[in-house]
Amino acid sequence: MKKYVLFDHDGVLVDTEYWYFRAGARALADIGFTVDRDQYTRDMNQSGGTWARARAAGVDEQTLGRQRAVRDAYYQEYLRTEDIEIDGVADALAELSAHVRMAIVTTSKRADFAVIHEKRRIRQFMEFVLVREDYGQAKPHPEPYLTGLRRFGAAAAETLVVEDSGRGLAAAVAAGIDCAVVHNEFTKTHDFSRATHRIGRLAELTAVVRQPAS
Repeated sequence: MKKYVLFDHDGVLVDTEYWYFRAGARALADIGFTVDRDQYTRDMNQSGGTWARARAAGVDEQTLGRQRAVRDAYYQEYLRTEDIEIDGVADALAELSAHVRMAIVTTSKRADFAVIHEKRRIRQFMEFVLVREDYGQAKPHPEPYLTGLRRFGAAAAETLVVEDSGRGLAAAVAAGIDCAVVHNEFTKTHDFSRATHRIGRLAELTAVVRQPAS
């Protein structure tokens, strides 16, 4: 039985993956660079991703930096105006809280995370939150999840990571932690062959964490 759960955030607890893509695509479209959604989902597992493609196409660093700031503004606009709820998340976390200790390990920036959780009931179930500013190297590097283990004082064997992307799964695997991948339509084409569990929704997690250790 697992004692700790480290949750990814975007695409797992809130439905934001698509809107981050839209914000970036809109910012790059402003300077004439078109972003293909299918290519973007493949690029999610690569360092730099779509922005590296824009750089390779000749967009200079000053322009990229400016448009990243534009993307961030667009993203916060979407976070405030679009429906990013995932049905059943709060109920699933309430049920899980009777069995495990929980935290969030996210690549979200602190400012975006704050906007998302102005009016939501998710943080009350979490002992701590690690945002992008809280660690050095981002997923797929294991540092974010290793940092989570240290904060809990937990062993990898008694912990479960919940992810929705290939990049996040790779981080969990590199940290030596079992990973349950929850279905997300935006990332469904990623390679999840190394996942310990595949689930359709968070309500299935209680049964997963209560499984006896093999």
